[in-house]
Amino acid sequence: MHTDWTTTPVTADLLRGALDVERTEHGVLPHRLPAWARAQCADGQLAMAEAQPSGVRLVFRTRATAVELDTLRTKRVYVGAPPRPDGVYELLVDGHLAGQGSVTGGNIMTIDMANGTAETQPGPPGTVRFTGLSDALKDVEIWLPHNETTQLGALRTDAPVEPARDPGRRVWLHHGSSISHGSDAAGPTTIWPALAASLGGVELVNLGLAGSALLDPFTARTMRDTPADLISVKIGINLVNADLMRLRAFTPAVHGFLDTIREGHPTTPLLVVSPILCPIHEDTPGPCAPDFTGLSAGRLRFVAMGDPAERAVGKLTLNVIRDELARIVEQRAAEDPNLHYLDGRDLYGDADSAELPLPDQLHPDAATHRRIGERFARLAFAAHGAFSDRSG
Repeated sequence: MHTDWTTTPVTADLLRGALDVERTEHGVLPHRLPAWARAQCADGQLAMAEAQPSGVRLVFRTRATAVELDTLRTKRVYVGAPPRPDGVYELLVDGHLAGQGSVTGGNIMTIDMANGTAETQPGPPGTVRFTGLSDALKDVEIWLPHNETTQLGALRTDAPVEPARDPGRRVWLHHGSSISHGSDAAGPTTIWPALAASLGGVELVNLGLAGSALLDPFTARTMRDTPADLISVKIGINLVNADLMRLRAFTPAVHGFLDTIREGHPTTPLLVVSPILCPIHEDTPGPCAPDFTGLSAGRLRFVAMGDPAERAVGKLTLNVIRDELARIVEQRAAEDPNLHYLDGRDLYGDADSAELPLPDQLHPDAATHRRIGERFARLAFAAHGAFSDRSG
């Protein structure tokens, strides 16, 4: 047992990947949207998604051989379903995975998908511990659970902490759906954007927002105002899931979203990514609904509720969206040479679906996250890609 601990307050300057930090009675709560943006939308799904710290990590330098972090999690429980796995914390030392852990206790949010209700029962904080580290001076990162709201309390180490060095890497700002958020990835460093960022040698700011990639103007303004060297937007699946808009609204909304980003980043490489293959929505509109018939056996699947014939009246499907995104990018690229398009089926397509089908018909599993991340890195960061380091 260590007795000579150094306690370091968790502050914004220790965090990467968070755009706002809220002080709470238990410490600090990282947010991935600023307070002004959160105030413009009362949607509970968005509130939950942006407060889950996907891509957010604590970063510092130390000679510590032991590290402890007190946190208060909010764990989700779905009525009628088996327990969800605990959120995973991952420790990186000089960029390499050196430990994993979880916390106990915490708040319990019970979600009844059939009735659309949620209740939260308060619980006690927990502590994640990492021990047996080298006493050499090293860069330490603690990646927070990508899918579990996490309030950060005390950071304790058995040696002093100093600020991390500037990594000198380009910053990649990415926006997308639950797939970009992390869905069913194994841990926070293997969600596909984190894996792609590691392979591409860039710093990730992840605005993957489960269920909430809906061309919201406040998200575009957030991206406009966030420093970045590379930007990508993955658009489509949530618009179909939610049956949110018709083609008439979609096209100008995409233009407006891109216009807003360009106000703050006029020449930054900007990559528009269309949806990966999702067979239930390729030609069938939304809305998308959960199928509860296998829930008690641990199987939740999603079904498309729309009618393919409704495409004639402007309902969106993934193929409609891909065609329109490709057309919009081609049109705009005539005057914007730093705008690029990537067909999501190049990340996960028919052959991948046959080998690694989406378990719930909507979200990729851990192996598929790895494949998508590796493919994105190969396509985007390669010498010919949208994110190639042309200055190098």
